[in-house]
Amino acid sequence: MVIRQWWKRLTLAVLCTAVVLSAAAPQAFAAVPTPGPKDGAAGLQGTVKTPAPTTAATIATPSNGQSFSKMPITVNGLCTSDLLVKIFANNIFVGSAICSKGSYSLQVDLFDGRNDLIARQFDALDQPGPDSNTVTVTYNNDAFQTTNIPLLTLTSIYARKGENPGVKLVWPITVAGGTSPYAISVDWGDGKGQSLYTQSFAGTFNIDHVYQSAGLYVVIVKAVDKNGQTAFLQLVGQANGSAASPSGTTSNGSGTNVITIIKVLWIPAALMLPLILLSFWLGRRYELSALRKHLEAQSAED
Repeated sequence: MVIRQWWKRLTLAVLCTAVVLSAAAPQAFAAVPTPGPKDGAAGLQGTVKTPAPTTAATIATPSNGQSFSKMPITVNGLCTSDLLVKIFANNIFVGSAICSKGSYSLQVDLFDGRNDLIARQFDALDQPGPDSNTVTVTYNNDAFQTTNIPLLTLTSIYARKGENPGVKLVWPITVAGGTSPYAISVDWGDGKGQSLYTQSFAGTFNIDHVYQSAGLYVVIVKAVDKNGQTAFLQLVGQANGSAASPSGTTSNGSGTNVITIIKVLWIPAALMLPLILLSFWLGRRYELSALRKHLEAQSAED
């Protein structure tokens, strides 16, 4: 009977301690990620806000006022190393590249007629820096000007997308204009050959790939429509880990647009130990008192 009461007191003490700790630090326990840190410590995971880039990328080529009759064209300029550079034509995203050793270079498609090009660089949290200088160029679509067929275009809501090595990376791509059906080819930049897709109608569809090694990769998406029009889109694929940049230099790839910090919280453990010891002491004292009263009652009866 005494052992049973002692066990009940111990269980009650542990439950009371858990309630006290939950009330004292609900935010810390709610923020423990899954899977969490090792036994004996509580983990707290969060996003640390860092300042956005303060300097602007530049566009060195093409030159302002140039005209083109063939695509894609090459855009290059200066930037901040390891940041993601996105190129926009008439405020529409047309391609991306990683800045390496202070410069970038990529190929992009243009729209019919006037194109106002700007470059914008983004950090790991996808925070943009200032806009670059604006370069205005013209594209003359001689082959299709007399047919009234809309220009074939490719775009995506993601300029860079990442996944862990060995896990399928799924990437939405949008094809528009031209004449369906469309043949789509994707070079993922890892030397594993091309992925081929057939799209019956204009719209958004998914491409997918599994990277085996951590790194940053130049992804080239090409489309050809029924009449032979072509479209081009350059992107940045990422396999999480220590990443080799597309140019062959080494940079640190996060794989996600967050900075994660794991902190060990010793306060809950420090609180728990004295409370448990106090509970044991109170329980033991109660048991001795109850036992003494029980023996005195038996002596009185005898």
